[in-house]
Amino acid sequence: MPRKSAKASPELTRHIHGAAAIDIGSRMHMAAVSPETAKNPIRSFGTFTSDLHTLAEWFRACNVTSVAMESTGVYWIPVYEILEQHGFEVILVNARYARNVPGRKTDVSDAAWLQQLHSYGLLRGSFRPQADIAALRAYLRQRERLVEYTAAHIQHMQKALMEMNLQLHHVVSDITGVTGMQIIRAIVGGERDPDTLAASRDIRCRSSVEVISAALMGNYRDEHVFALTQALELYDIYQERIVACDRRMEGLLLRLSHKSAKPAADLPKPRIRTKQVSAPSFDVRSILYRLLGVDLTQIHGIGVSLALKLVAECGTDLRAWPSAKHFTSWLCLAPGNKISGGRLLSSRTRRSSSRAAALLRLAATTLGRSDTALGAFYRRLSARVGKAKAVTATARKIAVLFYNTLRHGMAYADPGADHYDEIHRKRVVSNLHRRAQSLGFILQPISGDPQPAVS
Repeated sequence: MPRKSAKASPELTRHIHGAAAIDIGSRMHMAAVSPETAKNPIRSFGTFTSDLHTLAEWFRACNVTSVAMESTGVYWIPVYEILEQHGFEVILVNARYARNVPGRKTDVSDAAWLQQLHSYGLLRGSFRPQADIAALRAYLRQRERLVEYTAAHIQHMQKALMEMNLQLHHVVSDITGVTGMQIIRAIVGGERDPDTLAASRDIRCRSSVEVISAALMGNYRDEHVFALTQALELYDIYQERIVACDRRMEGLLLRLSHKSAKPAADLPKPRIRTKQVSAPSFDVRSILYRLLGVDLTQIHGIGVSLALKLVAECGTDLRAWPSAKHFTSWLCLAPGNKISGGRLLSSRTRRSSSRAAALLRLAATTLGRSDTALGAFYRRLSARVGKAKAVTATARKIAVLFYNTLRHGMAYADPGADHYDEIHRKRVVSNLHRRAQSLGFILQPISGDPQPAVS
């Protein structure tokens, strides 16, 4: 009998006929379009602004509607913004999901391969928030850099004080506080008398005037005072720049809040009344409540600064993720599925450079000693599987609460650590009853106080 021919596999069909791709570089961008639309489907363009507008005009002549590019460093940002201005649909692609065929690693082959994958609809675009949220994120990241630079000059001031043997950091909790800054400015201004310097003590300082005066008896050499003066001047400059960033963020948030509907209820009472260190100088909580309609700071682990950073990283509209599971998977906080041969090989979470995931992990670590349900969950899991996995699991729970609150308007109410421990106890007892019953036994509670066993 003649052998039957194998059934032909279905060919891939093009879903995006006007697909194009760009291999991003620092000095040159390699662009590729469909071979059916141009005689030379792959062209190189420079990185100047005029070159990028020429690239957009060439795409328009080739009937391109959608463009894919890899998010290479920061070189993709001007290309992305200019192509968006020209009306193209632009998607960012993770380089891990668009690797070329091994053995052919050139700019030309990378661009052609990316264009082919995009035309078949095999590429998924990375999340990028809307323009206003992207601007807020840029301001916030700039502010974080300024805070880091400020911290370096605080260390320089402390070093200069130590070189003069002024033990100021031992008698005040923070040298940039009210007492510390008044004393440092007096030293820079020429004051050397310890008693006069100690008189600048704020009434809230725990150390007495005598202790502060004893700590300020030092060796005021000119070179060390000069270093302290320059460090203080640079510290003041960065503080002014941070305030300028705060003003920009406040104005942007106010414009966004005016566009949104006003919340029906009044702003709830703050859960924490103490001001966070390095928090913005404006009322972030009330502005975010007018913008979002919910108070994210009611979730344990999320403060004012963290709420602002999460909104800047994830946006105000979370419809890009259909469910909380999609959201936690995007954050790389959900367990992974590495299955082969019907067997689960690994369920470790994927590595991620997401700022939002790092912020949520940091929030999870602060809940370890809190008397909350999340704190009890963290402590139970930490004792069983270790702190690293407990941090990831707790961060995932916070992410789910953040998603449900912002997306569905859920009102968060913490049941408390005792309530969580009781629910966990009932679950354990129920599992023990089920296992005992499967083995032919029945568990009975101990009446009264159990007596210790005697050997």
